[in-house]
Amino acid sequence: MAARPQKLIAFLIAGACTSVAGSRPLELPWQAQPPARRIISLVPALTEILFSIGAGPQVIAVSTFDDDPPEVLKLPRVGALLDPDTERILSMRPDLVLTYGSQTDLDRQLAAAGIRTFSYRHGGLADVPKTFQALGNLTGHAEEATRVAAAIETRLAAVRARVAGRPRPRTLLVMGREPQSLRHLDASGGVGFLHDLLGLTGGDNVFTDVKRQAVRASTEMLIARAPEVVLDLHYSRPMTAADIEAERRTWRQLPSIPAVKSGRVHILLGDHFVVPGPRIATAAEEIARALHPDAFR
Repeated sequence: MAARPQKLIAFLIAGACTSVAGSRPLELPWQAQPPARRIISLVPALTEILFSIGAGPQVIAVSTFDDDPPEVLKLPRVGALLDPDTERILSMRPDLVLTYGSQTDLDRQLAAAGIRTFSYRHGGLADVPKTFQALGNLTGHAEEATRVAAAIETRLAAVRARVAGRPRPRTLLVMGREPQSLRHLDASGGVGFLHDLLGLTGGDNVFTDVKRQAVRASTEMLIARAPEVVLDLHYSRPMTAADIEAERRTWRQLPSIPAVKSGRVHILLGDHFVVPGPRIATAAEEIARALHPDAFR
């Protein structure tokens, strides 16, 4: 099986406790600390947020898997969730490091060196604006963070209003699977930002009763859950029109599923679907169009 993007793997590991996005309490109140000027981010979603609120020039290094916005491609790489390069991080003398909530050893090492950390655990969709505000406070960009977060919430509210009152199809949201196969299929469970995104855009998650962020689903489970719509996310490799058609044909292995019968299997492309940052409203709009095309005509 092709490896799933490390961005999503990191989210699933770091969010295993489904706690609120943000950090553990810092030693001093936000207002008592100078804005961070030398920031290292190991979390792609947080990197995107920093650049969106105007703190990009303060970022001096990013994770191995950062690729958005394009400016990050020129920055040094210092490892990621499972392999942070602690020595290099320390040598760069940051005044703030953004880490995953599961990187407790790294946090301890940085604290011993007198370096502040922001330990991130993603939660639900409602936690995204809180993360914007926290990073805005840490970097001296609070007003811009408030403005950008409010703009995102306005777009999300517009999506919610557009699909309001329409029938809510039973939907399977696929986060990853083996290419051109239904093996090793991971779907959104009933907690987390992807589940929340599906609810906001007018779909009912077929795994809403499974209180985990990800469900490894067998073909038997898929048949039993009988989704009326399949949203199949692809974001690990470039895809041609032929590739997309091949992935759509893969679902014909399960002709009894209502979504397959009615032709409502949607192949959605892009990593913005799995990064809870500034592009989340774009993801919501695309999902809503797939679920309720009539609402956008």
